[in-house]
Amino acid sequence: MNHPMDHPMSRAMKNPSAPPGSLHRHWLGALLALSAVLPMAGYAAPVDDAVQALQRDWEVIRYQTPPAEKARRFEILSAKAHEVALSFPQHSEPLVWEGIVLSSWAGERGGLGALSLVKEAKAAYEKAIDMNGQALEGSAYASLGVLYYKVPGWPLGFGDKAKAEALLKQALQINPDGIDPNFFYAEFLFENGRASEAVPYAQRALQAAPRPNRQIADAGRREEIKALLQKLPQQQAAR
Repeated sequence: MNHPMDHPMSRAMKNPSAPPGSLHRHWLGALLALSAVLPMAGYAAPVDDAVQALQRDWEVIRYQTPPAEKARRFEILSAKAHEVALSFPQHSEPLVWEGIVLSSWAGERGGLGALSLVKEAKAAYEKAIDMNGQALEGSAYASLGVLYYKVPGWPLGFGDKAKAEALLKQALQINPDGIDPNFFYAEFLFENGRASEAVPYAQRALQAAPRPNRQIADAGRREEIKALLQKLPQQQAAR
């Protein structure tokens, strides 16, 4: 690594007798270098803020909004999520949340009309995985896995239980103690006649550490986990 005083600005400062043109070139080069670095240094903050705003809006709609209003609210939020994804094309996190919002809207809308929405969500998750599947602790894998086991199979949809399980396991490899991947895999196992296998994953989901700034989502998810545990064998062990 270069010594700090080897920076072009420092070299110019150490040589005050340098010709004016040379000094100007040193400063110009240094400023150009800074102009390339400084935007990148501050680039993460706006996308993080935008993603956190989507998270907050989603969890309020998902867990605190009257059922009759959810579909419309998710529709509005999906437009916002799409704009965020377009605004930060080099980041996969907005794409993950665009997919989550579209999936949630589809769940509220229901019926055949929801199929076009889940196809859009699938495309968003796949693009996010291609860019950076590790982002948001592998959430794109988990969410795409949920789509594959919730959506009907051919000829109506793209549902595929084997693909769902592979994606959910991949999410667990990335985030083995996370509340969402453990819950989703437990739910998948239960819904596919493997209730006894689901127990440890549901228990692990219930014991997951709280996520920063996700109090509403964590509280709502824990209620869903408790409801699932009541349907599973050995549910008393979770208490």
